[in-house]
Formats: sequence, structure tokens, C-alpha cells
Amino acid sequence: MNPVTQSQNIASWIVRLTAAVILLQTLFFKFTGAPESIYIFTKVGMEPWGRYGSGVAELIASILLLINSRAWAGALLALGVMGGAIVSHLTVLGVVVQNDGGLLFGLAVAVAVCSVVVLILHRSQIPFLSQLLKSKST
Repeated sequence: MNPVTQSQNIASWIVRLTAAVILLQTLFFKFTGAPESIYIFTKVGMEPWGRYGSGVAELIASILLLINSRAWAGALLALGVMGGAIVSHLTVLGVVVQNDGGLLFGLAVAVAVCSVVVLILHRSQIPFLSQLLKSKST
């Protein structure tokens, strides 16, 4: 594993915590069946199992993001879930959902961007990528 600078470590923690906090705060709404969540998942045809499944995936991603050696896996999972959310917003839901001013879409984009940054910062920890990087450097 390549050593990281103090600045990279701080940046990593900032983006990881940002993504994890956003993901964790939405879990309450998904798992309690908040009307907004039910509306969203009904509109995309995935209520209730899509709501529960995405909530579980987001919980796992949040936990992995907070574990330094597994942050890359959490970021990859979060990026996948947020990719689905972004596509749903752009194709079915719209950017503004129930007069939220685009907040949910913005949060999905923020988590996706944070996840990409985590993947870049932790690229040497990604098993298949680290092997490729080692073979290119020799």
C-alpha cells in the first residue's frame, strides 16, 4: 500500500464522514416508512423491498466507509446505490421530488462525488486495482 500524506488522510476522513452521515441520516426515513420514501419507491416500482434493500445497502456502505481498510468497498457500494438513485431522479422522479428543491438529488450527487474521491484516495487498497498498479510499476 502506498503511504498517504497527512493531507490525503484528512481529505479521506472528510469525504468518508460526509458520505456516511448523509447515508445514515436517510436510513431513518427508509426504515420507518416515511411518506416521502414510500412515494419515491412506489413511483419507481420498488416499494417496499427496494426501500428496504437500498437502506440495508446504504447501512453496509456507511459502516465500510468508516473502516479505513474497507473504505474503498463502502465507496464502491455507495457509488452503486447512488448511481441508481441519480438515474431514477433523471428518468422517473425528476430532480425535485415533492417540492424538496432538489435536496435528495443533491445529496445523492454529493455521496457519489465523495465516493469517487474515496476510491481515488484508496485505490491502492482495491484488490484487483492494486495488483494492476503493482504490475505496471515493475
